[in-house]
Amino acid sequence: MTADDKALAAADLPEGGRSDEDLMSAFRDGEGAAFEELVTRHKRGLYNFLLRSVHNHSRAEEMLQEVFLRVIRAKDRYQRTARFTTWIYTIARNLCVDESRRQKFRRTLPLEAKRRGRGGDAGLSILDVTKAGQVDTDAASEAPKIRDRVAAAIEKLPDDQREVFIMRQFGGLSFKQIGEAVGAPENTVKSRMRYALDKLRGELRDIDPREPAAAGEKASASG
Repeated sequence: MTADDKALAAADLPEGGRSDEDLMSAFRDGEGAAFEELVTRHKRGLYNFLLRSVHNHSRAEEMLQEVFLRVIRAKDRYQRTARFTTWIYTIARNLCVDESRRQKFRRTLPLEAKRRGRGGDAGLSILDVTKAGQVDTDAASEAPKIRDRVAAAIEKLPDDQREVFIMRQFGGLSFKQIGEAVGAPENTVKSRMRYALDKLRGELRDIDPREPAAAGEKASASG
């Protein structure tokens, strides 16, 4: 690990706790409780990342279990050459790539198409299971519409840009970590993120709260 990696790991470390790398090393040496702590720390972020890649709660749960199963299988080969977060998200990313290859025609389904799910997700569409962003209370009635628009805009991003956007926004990874996970230079990752944000701003310009007067100005100009 580099000095920057160690500093980032220290910043994320719970007070009085051990680093992810220490926990993984302890798990490799036979400490089962160390693995349980790693699961507790990372399951939520990994699940969010997987969910926004596969758009299905049940499948995301299955893939999350597979991620941790692969961690267990690889524990004897684990080396502290990179941050644990980078390593485990690389595993998750590779699973998403494999899933995409198996489901390469899934994007031909309309966003409103109903999909099978478990429990409360049964019969819900991609848009139904995509969480809405934060909106003002006065605009609560617009939340479903905004949610749908955002989900559709993210889905339209090119694969490489959508991948970086999801890992950054929902996985919380740094650009350096994303680069290590996807095998691309950090500057390339930053460019993909910038292009993704530009495309999303273009798609969602009419609901961007930073541009409240845009529609009104156009109407005035036409009048």
